[in-house]
Amino acid sequence: MHSTHKRILVTAALPYANGVIHLGHLAGCYLPADIYVRYQRLRRQEVLFICGSDEHGVAITISAEKERTTPRDIIDRFHALNKEAFERFGMSFDNYSRTSLPVHHETSREFFLDLLEKGFLVTKEEDQFYDPESKMFLPDRYVEGTCPNCSYDKARGDQCDNCGKYYNQLELKQPKSLISGKSPTVRKTKHWYFRLGAFQDRLEAYIAERSPEWKENVLQQTRSWLREGLQDRAVTRDLTWGIPVPVDGAEGKVIYVWLEAVLGYISSTKEWAQRTGQPERWKEYWKDPATRYIAFLGKDNIVFHTIVFPAELMAAGGYILPDNVPANEFYNLEGQKFSKSRGHTIDLIDVLKRYPADYFRYTIAANLPENKDADFYWKEFQARTNNELADIFGNFVNRTVTFAAKNFGNAVPPAGALDDRDRAMLETVRTAPAAVGGLIDQFRFKDAALETMNVARAANKYFNDSEPWKTLKTDRERCGTTLNICLNVVRSLALLFAPVTPFTSERIWRILNMPRPLSDEWWDDAGISALPAGHVLGAAEILFTKIEDAVIEQELAKLAPPAPETAAAAASYAPLKPVIAYDDFAKVDLRTATIIAAEPVPKSKKLLRLQVDLGFEQRQIVAGIAEKTAPEQLVGKSIIIVANLAPAKLMGVESNGMLLATAADGENFALLTTSATVQTGIGIK
Repeated sequence: MHSTHKRILVTAALPYANGVIHLGHLAGCYLPADIYVRYQRLRRQEVLFICGSDEHGVAITISAEKERTTPRDIIDRFHALNKEAFERFGMSFDNYSRTSLPVHHETSREFFLDLLEKGFLVTKEEDQFYDPESKMFLPDRYVEGTCPNCSYDKARGDQCDNCGKYYNQLELKQPKSLISGKSPTVRKTKHWYFRLGAFQDRLEAYIAERSPEWKENVLQQTRSWLREGLQDRAVTRDLTWGIPVPVDGAEGKVIYVWLEAVLGYISSTKEWAQRTGQPERWKEYWKDPATRYIAFLGKDNIVFHTIVFPAELMAAGGYILPDNVPANEFYNLEGQKFSKSRGHTIDLIDVLKRYPADYFRYTIAANLPENKDADFYWKEFQARTNNELADIFGNFVNRTVTFAAKNFGNAVPPAGALDDRDRAMLETVRTAPAAVGGLIDQFRFKDAALETMNVARAANKYFNDSEPWKTLKTDRERCGTTLNICLNVVRSLALLFAPVTPFTSERIWRILNMPRPLSDEWWDDAGISALPAGHVLGAAEILFTKIEDAVIEQELAKLAPPAPETAAAAASYAPLKPVIAYDDFAKVDLRTATIIAAEPVPKSKKLLRLQVDLGFEQRQIVAGIAEKTAPEQLVGKSIIIVANLAPAKLMGVESNGMLLATAADGENFALLTTSATVQTGIGIK
């Protein structure tokens, strides 16, 4: 499909340099990006993998004020920590840059002035919150209040973390300054705006062209913004920390981080080109239509990479646009969001001191939040390490190599005549590179990891069914054939697992005493038998050590426990309703349904009109959830409804059914959803 592309540019979202990387970040975009890049390199594609620290913006100045230090101290510390954590995790970036570097400041100024010259930036005088006590205008992150959409009481000045809605800070209810804690006043200030709306038609055409290959979650968010109509967006802020606006009359203003941070991909590529002695080569990756650009990022960054950044590139002219933006959903921890403030987190730099990186790489890969939110559970980490990495993959490699060492002089025995079992095993391996690679090409990394482990499962079964410990005594040639095939499969597994567990694959390469580096191999050759008879092996090693229950209990104990139940808290729960007989419950017809449209009911603050698909019919349901979620966030969700509820009219609008949701308000509100893979319209028991 992409045979016309000479090279692949891959970017991973720039992590913000005011905190350390945790496992949620890895699942969001970094591990999928690295798996993709390692696979493409083994396919001998020309790949450039770009990332770096995002080092401007208000959150960094807030962190500096809290710690009574400077923004420079914050970014230097977290850039170094995250760079080291990424290296230990095996992230194979070609360049890991910083947006505080001169090359980035220069790139951002050039873009700003170019957009200004072309008429894509306009100045506007606007009202903005001002803190009289601190004598400063308040950028969005310096204000907190109640969300105008869902009433969440800790919403930021530009976006609500609870419902995801973007808004103007003046729409915030009960605003307060995070500096003084007081209610801000409103004053006028001048800012430069990017005419994003001027690109509405071009962006719609761009999305329509790419949509057949893009993930549904990415398309839904993007189309929601396009449906609302693109508005001008401020590209400057009243701040001291950042890239000064390079025009007269802009003293005390910096380029807004949302505009310049994404340009960090380009400046990082420029830094790579300079570092490798080819200063103009960055243009091959950003300006040659023969380059395919894949942008990996998390759910909260989608529109900046499908709308805002493409519009910037369109405005500048001559740049390629992202060919795919395979964003993941959120990755949570033990059923709750990662939260450093509550102590509910797992910092990467910390856990890599206790466990090998590949244990996490495989566990996360096998449960990535590709189409819906997923969770990291310590017990799942233990189970996947013990039952899959150790008992299946590691066990097969170890038993094969030690058997050859003990019984065949630590060398590959020759293969004799093949039987049906041998041929079936070889066929499994022969087809594996295309099967696993095809999944990676489709950004289905979870399926690719599980498919690879299935090859190891088949290999273990082959070893068991062939019983070489018996044929060693009764038919040495048959035993040698089994071991020849098993050793070749060990080599194949090293290649197939290399994108997911690169450190383990390198160890297997040493165990097999391979003559050339793993990185020089070709992915498709994982399907062939390439170890010649007589090839001398290295020393066997135990690849994976099992994790004991006591170790996992210690990890769980480190997580902050849920707040203790007080009598008052217990009283806040609704009392249980009277016990009913099963026959009463059986009268309720619960069905899966997909929301295909959602809109507010006129003159109602609480009601949404939903169109749902039951597979065999479509119907309308009215739900009192308008204050808890935005309509555009509902479209495409697979939900559970009461399908046989008597029709009712709410505000004059007929409702045929009821959706299921938690009765709790605020951040505890949640729709009961099902996997998108579950068939629409089937019954729930």
